[in-house]
Amino acid sequence: MRKYLALATALAVAVPAGQAQAHHSFAMFDQSKEVTVTGTVRQFQWTNPHSYIQLMAKDASGKDVEWSMEMGAPMYLYARGWRPSTLKVGMLVSIRINPLRNGKPGGVVIDVTTPDGKAIGKNT
Repeated sequence: MRKYLALATALAVAVPAGQAQAHHSFAMFDQSKEVTVTGTVRQFQWTNPHSYIQLMAKDASGKDVEWSMEMGAPMYLYARGWRPSTLKVGMLVSIRINPLRNGKPGGVVIDVTTPDGKAIGKNT
């Protein structure tokens, strides 16, 4: 009986630890590719554990597509010059990302620039 209890306890500790570690993995992003998406900010989510930019961009056929761009935690962004008010709804930006491996419209942010090429914040 003690053997089973010890095994159950070990599993109970190991499973959440593996999930927490997987949460911070970049495996879902194709770091061998970089894509630049230009569009208007629909929402800037200044949230823990990750901030997000929701961007509306046109696809090849001219249809609006919403992209979800993942960023670091607010404390890291703050140190790089970002603030909750840095991006406004309707603002036109270009975002360079490592895209999602599954081909859906999203990725992890490398950097963000204004239409005139000015970098927003320091390296994200």
